[in-house]
Amino acid sequence: MEHDGQLELYGFLAARLKQAHTRVAGLQVPEDVRMQLTRRLLVITAAAKHDLAGAARRLEELMKDLDEGRFPDQRSS
Repeated sequence: MEHDGQLELYGFLAARLKQAHTRVAGLQVPEDVRMQLTRRLLVITAAAKHDLAGAARRLEELMKDLDEGRFPDQRSS
């Protein structure tokens, strides 16, 4: 039963990662900002291989940053 939940989360995460990559590719931002966002997505993708729930949380944080217009060079420390 837990396996089904993992598969469902994996499918959800894969779809959200695809949306995020499409969204980042379409942003009107400097290339260095786009590269930083793309690297962040690649890190989340790699993390998903070991920690699906953690990767899902990180992806949601990234999507929230994008929704709020917070990009790597504009985030407060």
